[in-house]
Amino acid sequence: MDIDAAAVLRKQDPVSGGGGGRVTSENSIAAKLDRLFHQVRGAGQSEVSYMAVADAIRREHGIAISHTYIWQLRTGRRDNPTIQHLRGLAAFFGVPVAYFLDDDEARKIDGQLELLRTLRDAQVTEIALRAADVSPSSRDTIGELVRQVWELERQRRTD
Repeated sequence: MDIDAAAVLRKQDPVSGGGGGRVTSENSIAAKLDRLFHQVRGAGQSEVSYMAVADAIRREHGIAISHTYIWQLRTGRRDNPTIQHLRGLAAFFGVPVAYFLDDDEARKIDGQLELLRTLRDAQVTEIALRAADVSPSSRDTIGELVRQVWELERQRRTD
């Protein structure tokens, strides 16, 4: 039996109306899915298509979902996905299901995705390639240094 994900979300996100059934809250399923489409992609690649997402979810997870339904979720025209659909979308985008259900978790993950996007856009391939030849503990140290620099830069932009 599937859990009614929309019922869980309604407790956290009272904004669910507007023109044409669109959800406008930044904490809505639509907004979160939109952020994933924008942020989760390879360097130099365009956004993944709805068809590619639906095909991958069906093929890799055996979950029946259509590209039209994914588009409807992203645009807020549909806002009542089953947990099964959320699991498939979460698995495809590499985030936990909690991303869609817990706003604090979503903010944390959005910050991590933003860091990854910044690194991708900054074309830090050379750093990544060099880091591949060091020990795991050294890679952790490099990652922590990059994170700290990113935090400092982010703070400067908000000041």
